[in-house]
Amino acid sequence: MEDSVLLDDVCVDEKHNSLSPALKQNNLNNKVVLAMEESGVSRRVHRRILDEGAVEEIAVKSDSDVSLCEKVKKSMRCSGPRLKKCLLQRVPVLSWLPRYSIRDNALGDLISGISVGIMQLPQGMAYALLSSVPPVFGLYSSFYPVLIYFIFGTSKHISVGTYAVMSVMIGGVTDRLAPDSDFMIWDNVTNSSIIDTVLRDEARVKVAVTVTLMSGLFQILLGLLQFGFVVTYLSDPLVRGYTTGAAIHVIVSQLKYTFGISPLRYSGPLSLIYTVIEICYLIPQTNIGTLVVSIVAIVCLILAKELNALLSKKLPVPIPVELLAIIIATVISWQVNLEGKYGVDVVGDIPSGLQAPAFPPTSLFGQVIGDAFALAVVGYGIAISLGRIFALKYGYKVDSNQELIALGLSNTVGGIFQCFAISCSMSRSMVQESTGGKTQVAGALSAIVILIIVLWIGVLFETLPKAVLAAIIYVNLHGMMKQFLDIPALWKKNRVDAVIWVATFILTLLLNPDIGLAASIGFSMLTVIFRTQLPKYSLLGQVPDTDIYRPMEDYVQVQQVPGILIFRSSATLYFANAEMYQDALRKKSGIDVAKILSAKKKLEAKRKRIEKKNAKKTQEGGEKEEQEQNIAVIEMNAEPSPSLPRAIILDLSPVNFLDTVGVKALKSIHKDYGETGIEVILAGCQTSVVEDLQTGGFFHDDVTKSCLFSTVHDAVLYCQSANEQYEVIKEAEL
Repeated sequence: MEDSVLLDDVCVDEKHNSLSPALKQNNLNNKVVLAMEESGVSRRVHRRILDEGAVEEIAVKSDSDVSLCEKVKKSMRCSGPRLKKCLLQRVPVLSWLPRYSIRDNALGDLISGISVGIMQLPQGMAYALLSSVPPVFGLYSSFYPVLIYFIFGTSKHISVGTYAVMSVMIGGVTDRLAPDSDFMIWDNVTNSSIIDTVLRDEARVKVAVTVTLMSGLFQILLGLLQFGFVVTYLSDPLVRGYTTGAAIHVIVSQLKYTFGISPLRYSGPLSLIYTVIEICYLIPQTNIGTLVVSIVAIVCLILAKELNALLSKKLPVPIPVELLAIIIATVISWQVNLEGKYGVDVVGDIPSGLQAPAFPPTSLFGQVIGDAFALAVVGYGIAISLGRIFALKYGYKVDSNQELIALGLSNTVGGIFQCFAISCSMSRSMVQESTGGKTQVAGALSAIVILIIVLWIGVLFETLPKAVLAAIIYVNLHGMMKQFLDIPALWKKNRVDAVIWVATFILTLLLNPDIGLAASIGFSMLTVIFRTQLPKYSLLGQVPDTDIYRPMEDYVQVQQVPGILIFRSSATLYFANAEMYQDALRKKSGIDVAKILSAKKKLEAKRKRIEKKNAKKTQEGGEKEEQEQNIAVIEMNAEPSPSLPRAIILDLSPVNFLDTVGVKALKSIHKDYGETGIEVILAGCQTSVVEDLQTGGFFHDDVTKSCLFSTVHDAVLYCQSANEQYEVIKEAEL
């Protein structure tokens, strides 16, 4: 009887019920059989059983290993085409701008650029307050970095610039290194201590641009080292839980502008709780005028946003709600004199023109290095996530490493020109896309709009109440607040992801955004480790009349192959779970190898003792008859117990790598069960796993690749044929 392996790759002409020409060149080891069934034509391929050695011999494995020296030489080679490719890759604008279609894209980019530029004005000023720097620096951050990204970025639709989460992280750094308490001076007029806001703002701007420059340098370095994959550690539940937690920090930081109070700013773990307690203590000191302005602004913005949503299909361009809000609020504040009559805090002096470039003080580098790295990772993670969404939607590619370099250059140049760290905004990106933006030209046009505002229009907003900017921030954060709905949805889909979301949110609240991010990533990695340490171990059975094997505890109709145990773990095998893998195999198989080997050793020791005793009696010259009567023959049964399986197949298809501990565990299993007379077979090994076994010293003279099979079914057929041969030999001996 010929052993066979069932495959589903035969080309059959179903119309004529015959083989296609593709099968006429089959080698002698293959035989094709067609069988008619009620459902149609059944396709089957009969081939000989192939172990790993046979597969490598037939497929002719190539020697693809390249030495490190050769790799370095290849990377250092320079040619004209390679130089051109590198230049176009690092400066993408040279690639797409010459092919820019004015007819197809110009109008949409123009409308989109103006719309986004108008949004940049209120958001830039508002998010500057989050960073604890004067509002005009938010406008600078909406100009220089946007132009740099236009040159080096690869996403056509994201709108880079100020972003709430980044701003609140910078605000935490500036308040920590330049607190109000360091700038208290005595006022002889009021006989009380006041804050020197000019010196304080100068110090905070230095801190903000320093951490921005360093975050940009980190991003450039990671991009050049091809570390764009770091974003894979920021899973979607982690990012959404983190941004929700950061949004709470944003809201709390703006309450002082809503109530017109001056709470102390705390830093470090639990600072959010202390700040909330401080605000609650100062609530009786609320400025009524400021509170009224805040409530009116919030209500009007919400109503205007809802109107925008209702008319979105009828309007070619969304109503610039935030721009109208700051214009109206500025005019009312100027006419009513809100600052003088009611004590409402306003934006104040806004200088015209751009700031001269200046390198940040190097003395601050050591104090902000950790914050800068956190900013680099968070800003990149948010930008690349949104960029990939648009790239998938419109069918183009976003280069993750080039995005790191683009954002890094934007922050580095921005830091020199007095900007604070940027990322991309969901709301602005959606407006840029919905208003017809097709390319990065829309972003460049939005920067030009900001330039016009900075040069000529910015001074008109000096009487704008800060409470209105806080209201704009509250309303823009409503999307992040909706992310709380992720929790029940994730709980139904994947409870581990739901736990990651909640844990990230709590850690971000308690530990602040910078430390909270690191703690959240650590927690997320721990869940992966726990899942690999707690895999599902199963004994597989065969689905009747197929080459398919499934866990017997999960399926009713699967049957155990007689005399063969098939064991599988749902996780890879490495140092963290190697011992548990061996324990699970012992429990699932019911074979206590240690006990069997111990009994075998005791029996062997007893046999040697009796032989030694009998040999001693012989030397003493005892009677032969008496010697024969006293000799006890201890037979060592070479055959395994009938209750034990003839073979154990380890299904390693879920394993994608093996470390030295994993290889050692497999060697131990192969050796220990082999000593009990049970053959151990490995099946489903990936090529990388075979290489790990090779380099780990699994193979030697007694253990070859003949114990490895590409599929579980190959291994089962091999064991069955070996059992049949054994039975034939045993019958012949009898």
